[in-house]
Amino acid sequence: MNIEEFREYCIAKKGVTEGFPFDEQTLVFKVMGKMFALCGLERVPAQVNLKCDPERAIELRETYDGVIAGWHMSKKHWNTVFLDNIDPQLTKELIDHSYELVVAKFTKKLRATLEAL
Repeated sequence: MNIEEFREYCIAKKGVTEGFPFDEQTLVFKVMGKMFALCGLERVPAQVNLKCDPERAIELRETYDGVIAGWHMSKKHWNTVFLDNIDPQLTKELIDHSYELVVAKFTKKLRATLEAL
């Protein structure tokens, strides 16, 4: 998976917007205003940060060379994923997991707004 494929997969999810809130090189994806993924467009090799359940985050880091503790993020809740080192299907699963973790924390009102989209 490359950065453009990553972007297309993220932006296709319900309620997702993209923007550059930090700088011109860091693309951030939010669901209903809450961040679930980001990527440095100029980082080589291509890498992305995804939210992750803390126990699963440790397991992924121990299992895959292409997954490390989140770069410039909470090491407990975020992983950095090197796109060239991970199977694209696993990357999609990790994007889905990140998105679902964020949505799970929504209030009933915000979840209803998302479901109505």
